[in-house]
Amino acid sequence: MERFPKEKIYTLDSAQDAILLLRHLGDQKLSSIRWRDTRPHILARSVNFEPNPEQGLLGTLKVSGFLRGRPLSVNGLIHIPGYGEFQMKEIDSPPDPCPLKSHPRKKKSKADEMNIDEDKDQAMDEDINVLEVVDTAKQESLQAEAEMDPMEGEQTWPTEEEMADAEAALKDKTKKILRKVPKGTSEYQAAWILDNEEEEEESSEDESENDDASMQDEDNLQAREISDEEGDMASIADTNDFETISITGGQKDNYDKVHFDEEEDLEMLNKYREERMNAMFPDEVDTPRDVTARTRFARYRGLKSFRSSPWDPKENLPLDYARIFQFQNFNRTKKKVEKQEIETDVQPGMYITIHIVNVPKSFIDDYNAEKPLVLFGLLQHEQKMSVLHFALKRQQSYAEPIKSKDRLIFQTGYRSFTACPIFSQHTVGDKQKYERFFPIEGVTVASVYAPIVFPPANILVFKELPGGSHVLVATGTLLGANPDRVVVKKVVLSGHPFKIMKRQAVVRYMFFNREDILWFKPIELKTKWGRRGHIKEPLGTHGHMKCIFDGQMKSQDTVLMTLYKRIYPKWTYDVEGSKGLEITPATIGSCTYVEDYME
Repeated sequence: MERFPKEKIYTLDSAQDAILLLRHLGDQKLSSIRWRDTRPHILARSVNFEPNPEQGLLGTLKVSGFLRGRPLSVNGLIHIPGYGEFQMKEIDSPPDPCPLKSHPRKKKSKADEMNIDEDKDQAMDEDINVLEVVDTAKQESLQAEAEMDPMEGEQTWPTEEEMADAEAALKDKTKKILRKVPKGTSEYQAAWILDNEEEEEESSEDESENDDASMQDEDNLQAREISDEEGDMASIADTNDFETISITGGQKDNYDKVHFDEEEDLEMLNKYREERMNAMFPDEVDTPRDVTARTRFARYRGLKSFRSSPWDPKENLPLDYARIFQFQNFNRTKKKVEKQEIETDVQPGMYITIHIVNVPKSFIDDYNAEKPLVLFGLLQHEQKMSVLHFALKRQQSYAEPIKSKDRLIFQTGYRSFTACPIFSQHTVGDKQKYERFFPIEGVTVASVYAPIVFPPANILVFKELPGGSHVLVATGTLLGANPDRVVVKKVVLSGHPFKIMKRQAVVRYMFFNREDILWFKPIELKTKWGRRGHIKEPLGTHGHMKCIFDGQMKSQDTVLMTLYKRIYPKWTYDVEGSKGLEITPATIGSCTYVEDYME
């Protein structure tokens, strides 16, 4: 009952039980597979390959079978599993091998039987009816990537008139705000100071009055309203030291040669350690000493609130985003494509032969007639690349850590491919937190560059083992194609209080030079025990800094600074990497789909 947890068990101890079982069987309805029924598909009954005279490595593939799903147009594209998308040049209608009406056979003489084999090929050619021939003007293109123009983002130098107009418009819109800021604060740093943080305007001419001014700053900081920020504070965890222990195996001399790979074992050990440290100290990183923090974290920024702070999805996009396609409204396009009527004579239920051009010869070399071959016709736009997102639920039977950007095999409806996804949380906000490892519990979103597939579509995710076998690691469903989904990586810099003076504290080990402290001074600080504050000034040149908080600090507390950076997938899509995947009951095992957890 692991595969059918919702079904009821019937007994057959009496005739009445048998009647109930028959009644139950009569009430069953065949559930449709929507992603399959909305696309034309053919289960191949015969496969022939004709190499091109000019190019021996390419040829025309002829596949015969019964058409199912939707009507098929010769101007569309066809998908061959493991090889990608191809164009068609002709669709024929050969004689039906399984006709519904069989004609009565007449007794034939021996002379007629001898001539059957000679006339068989000629009769077959005469019975073939050409249904459609490709129209090059209407044929769907194989273009998967957008044309990239490296000069598209370049701008010409503005004229003097444009500069004058821009300055005049800026003066009209700009509102001067007077604020009291510490000495040495730049205009950029002053912009980070909150508008509702009021400070009394007092002039300090002597050094003896500096202490009074600092006490007034503390009182004003305590009265400041604290904004909400999404995410729970990481709890204090005890640090454990790990040591490598050498354990002897069995008594067989060749155990290490068969079962042990030093490089693989060391890599897996590092993954386990990284996953454990990430669970104990989420997102915490050490500030490097050989590189300045402003250089190491140059692409990071601070946010007042992860939930409500704005983030422009079109800001600083990578070069790969110029190669993908994006819809103005993905759901509207999906409905328009599904409702689109295809004008063709090739209807479902017909026995047809499709002629696929420019198929590599390696396909027929690897083809195994004992395994089924199913070809799918693509909907409009489904050959174009974009950023796909999958909602995945990890299989409990696979316990090894799965890191972001590890290569996985995806079976997305009719299409299979390999890619290195990035993982993120599945929430309703405009920003999603990046996950370094695939969590064991809950639903996680995986993002990859891949050809567009219109939902719904079920997802199976496999991982290739060192021996070449595959194991199911996750199941899920397709969310859609959305390049504007913002995945944000969070890092936390930690420091420790050196001296505590009520609400003031001298913090060290967060930075190691004075310039870094001045660079990150506008960003808000918080502690693991819930205090909030900001950097007041650096002390010395070795990374000590004076900070002010909204309450009394404790000596065992830890000071944290949170930084954020947007993360993009890597262009690692490979359709040929999934050729060796064989989905069998032994490979899938007992799997649970993500829909059961999302209800």
